[in-house]
Amino acid sequence: MEFSKRMDQFGDEIFAAMNQRRVALESQGRTLYNLFVGTPDFPVSERVRKAFCNAAADPENWKYSLRDTPKMQQAVCDYYAVRYGVTITPDMICSCAGSQEGIGHIGLALCDEGDLVLLPTPCYPVFIAGAQMANAEIWYYELNEANGFLPDVDSIPADVAKRAKYMVVSLPSNPAGSVGTPECYRKIIAFAKQYDVLIVHDNAYSDIIFDGEAGGSFLAYPEAGEVGVEFFSLSKSFNLTGARISFCIGRPDVVAAFRRLRGQYDFGMFLPTQAAAIEALRTPRAETLAQCAAYQARRDALCDGLNAIGWPVRRSRGSMFVWAKIPDGWPDSMTFCMALMERAGVVCTPGGSFGPSGEGYVRFALVLPPERIREAVEAIRRSGILGEGAPRAEG
Repeated sequence: MEFSKRMDQFGDEIFAAMNQRRVALESQGRTLYNLFVGTPDFPVSERVRKAFCNAAADPENWKYSLRDTPKMQQAVCDYYAVRYGVTITPDMICSCAGSQEGIGHIGLALCDEGDLVLLPTPCYPVFIAGAQMANAEIWYYELNEANGFLPDVDSIPADVAKRAKYMVVSLPSNPAGSVGTPECYRKIIAFAKQYDVLIVHDNAYSDIIFDGEAGGSFLAYPEAGEVGVEFFSLSKSFNLTGARISFCIGRPDVVAAFRRLRGQYDFGMFLPTQAAAIEALRTPRAETLAQCAAYQARRDALCDGLNAIGWPVRRSRGSMFVWAKIPDGWPDSMTFCMALMERAGVVCTPGGSFGPSGEGYVRFALVLPPERIREAVEAIRRSGILGEGAPRAEG
């Protein structure tokens, strides 16, 4: 059978090859330190689990939900008011099965074939896949060390900006770990207004921000609600990755279009899952702050440890990731990642997976406790991969 040409755009060879080798090494009894996928290892709150189970015990809750319940909509409104100081209304909210699905599909509601989309590089791969599925043209704006891995709208040419339909902004950044500043957001909003560009903000990590900084919402900035929506996820703040709970929040006409699109392929979020979402949104702030502190301890163990053994790595300011430039002498990030797994047992993600500017870096996920991370650093030191064992680039 011949599959659609659309499928030619999506490759899983890198992840498949790494996962196949990881499984093989585990079957040999090798000790591995898996810092590959950003799945939180913290437990789900007992309150959230009970809310789900109690709702699932009611036979009526196993029917199509067909909508976001008023109780869940109100819980989102209340959360935004308390957590972010932002007033939203139910017409500004539509649930989706995780931000991955939401950002992957919203381009179908916004773009016609050939429309231009502005994406960061490096970026989470679904940003690229979503634009490709919408048959949009992609123009990458670069996040780099010189600009603190923050969007620089001044670098986007006027002729490109005039063509752009929407711009994805992801802060705190996956994979780069950068955190937005008020000045950065104000410039993005002014840019969006000047060129009539919709901002799609990925807000998955606002509760994982380090060194005393406070996370927030794009919608907290003046006029943001006129130019954009954000995908607010419960996955990382409340460890609900498998439940797939996210919301598209913001400009009502965009949310309505997204809701209409979603209605073509989905009958609404499972009612017990909505009950779990309501309870998660009531989580005391002290609990998420304590979890953030635990992530910071992991970041410190990894970044301080790698720097101490001769691998210069910048400290992530937010998210559950560390973005590290590969040591000198390695030809590409995939080669280095495979060697790191073989020689040190440390599994991370090659930067080439995150768009054109990702090459030359690797991403570590902070999904092991500090003591295990320190063991991983020691395994890297012992492997000699940072020294004479590194291949030299030709030429």
